This record gives sequence, C-alpha cells and structure tokens, in this order.
Amino acid sequence: MSDNEKAKVSLTQRVKHELIEFWVIASYLAFFFCALVAYTMLLLKKYDVTNDALSFGFAIVNALVIGKVILIGEMMHLGRGYEKRPLWQSVLLKSVVFSVLVLVFHIVEEVVKRIIHGQPRGTVWHHLQWEDMVARALIVFCAFIPLFAFRELRRVIGEEKLYAIVRSRTAQEDSTASAGD
Repeated sequence: MSDNEKAKVSLTQRVKHELIEFWVIASYLAFFFCALVAYTMLLLKKYDVTNDALSFGFAIVNALVIGKVILIGEMMHLGRGYEKRPLWQSVLLKSVVFSVLVLVFHIVEEVVKRIIHGQPRGTVWHHLQWEDMVARALIVFCAFIPLFAFRELRRVIGEEKLYAIVRSRTAQEDSTASAGD
C-alpha cells in the first residue's frame, strides 16, 4: 500500500471517528436539553403559559452546535493540562473550561445576532441577558459532568475496555476468569 493510500485510509478513519464522536456528544446533549425543555413546558403549563413545541427543535440545534464547540475545543487541546490530575479533578475542570467556552460562544452569538438586527453596537453589551447566560452556563456545566466523566474514563482505561464494561455485565468476570486460567 502506498503512502498516499495509507493517508486516505487514515483520513477516512479519522473522519469516521470524528463523526461518531460528534453524533454521540450531540445525541447526549439533545437528550439532556430536550428533557429540560419538556420540564420547562410542563412547569409553564402549570401557570397557564403556553410554550411552543419549537423549543425542542432549538434544543436539538443547540445540542448540535455545542457538540461541535466541544470537538473544536478538543482539537485546540483545551483542558489537556488537567489530564495528569486525579480523574474527578480532570472531569470537573474540563467541565468548567468547556462550559466557559460554550458561554463565550453564546455571548458572541448574541452580540452578532443583535448587530444583525440593527441594534447600535454600543448598546449590545447592555442588552445582553446576563442572568440567562449564567443560568445557561450552569445547566451546560451540569450536563458536562457526566459527559466528561465518561470521556475521561474512556481515556484512562481505554475505549475498548470501557465499551466492554458498558455492554456486558460479565466483562469483569470474563477478565478475572481468563487471568485465572
């Protein structure tokens, strides 16, 4: 096989791996955000406030965008410096760092959106809803803890071993049985 063919295979494998990573992250976040939307809709219904079903669509789009932001952050090696710390610290610190990254992306998105809608540039910062931004960042942080716990555990023990443990109840029994033979 020539070097060019190896590079194509390698590129194809990397693209496939990145798409799977993106799909897993976006699916997890979509599930989390849609559950939050459902809870909000039920809560608002209690006070006779109707909320449209488009919120689910926005939750899914938000999950896709944040999934891409996570992959971009990982490509920039964001949070890699924390990987030598104990697992729980690495998980929490990466959750904080990526939550701040997502917050920055939301702020930039709001500023661009307001400028496009014709608001004067000097007033854009004053009209940002900072309470909503902080609440959003807190929710994202809470969603990131299990996500990064799973990803960090996979990094530490290896992808194949983690998936074997997740897929099978007897993965631990199989490994101890084979070690005893």
